[in-house]
Amino acid sequence: MNIQNILVVSPMYKELKLLIEEKAPHKAFQFIPEEELSQDELNWAEALVSFNLKADYDYSTVKWVHSLGAGVDRFLHKKNWNEEVLLTRTICSFGQRIAEYSLSYILGDLQLHDSFQKQQQRKKWEQWTPKLMGDQKVLVYGTGEIGQMIAKVFSSIGVGVFGVSLSGTNKDYFKEVLTLDSHFSRLSEMNYIINTLPLTGKTEKLFNHTIFNQLSNAGFINVGRGASVDEEALLQALAENQVRFAVLDVFAHEPLPENHPFWNNSRVQITPHISAVTTPEEGAACFLETLKNIDENRHLTNKVDTKKGY
Repeated sequence: MNIQNILVVSPMYKELKLLIEEKAPHKAFQFIPEEELSQDELNWAEALVSFNLKADYDYSTVKWVHSLGAGVDRFLHKKNWNEEVLLTRTICSFGQRIAEYSLSYILGDLQLHDSFQKQQQRKKWEQWTPKLMGDQKVLVYGTGEIGQMIAKVFSSIGVGVFGVSLSGTNKDYFKEVLTLDSHFSRLSEMNYIINTLPLTGKTEKLFNHTIFNQLSNAGFINVGRGASVDEEALLQALAENQVRFAVLDVFAHEPLPENHPFWNNSRVQITPHISAVTTPEEGAACFLETLKNIDENRHLTNKVDTKKGY
């Protein structure tokens, strides 16, 4: 594939320009913010590098689209994709970042951070025994690169890590990998649930009453996609103690509206989609590596199966 004209559209376009342009001097670039994008720029480009576009455009005019994020639902979900257009995604430290993000909240829960903070405020001295990570069972939805890193980090400190995937294929660091159809019988055993799944037709509102009704006082962490969660079902599960607390980094609508009930729910912890941020350095490095592989006709490990959506 011969790529010459490359359009980079991102809020961090200035940083990317400094990191990319001098390392690919044989290419023609345009670096612009999202609000300046028009169909004219797309018609000029042979490749588009972006993350979150503010409007729908015809991507079929380019040969290659590279996502600055790990997820590609903004390009594929409920949209018609031209199969002639190559789609790649960013692979960098997302797995490590999400593993550490998830681990921090689970450790805080097991070490009773909230309880001891409340006791401190009341100047009350009462001893409670924290629980051990090695006694916990964690179910990770999604056993790809991110899910596997979570399993690696958690299993290294003795956690029993189970996985759920479409295929149910066994992967390293998981005690067992189940399918979406076969995993329901194990849900009641789990202490924590972590969602890393991409948004597809099969995962939209996957976390609904059917799953939440099988849980018993579990912690729920969503670092996948917000639209994978039936929000009303989650709120009911929190009220009925099927879910003890929820840590939510992604939402169906972002920023989360000010009138959303999640804001005032004491069992919900909200972070503004920061569990796996693409830094300019990592985004540029992955793009440049992918560009080099395309120029040299090498195998692309970050190529997206557009029919599957990941």
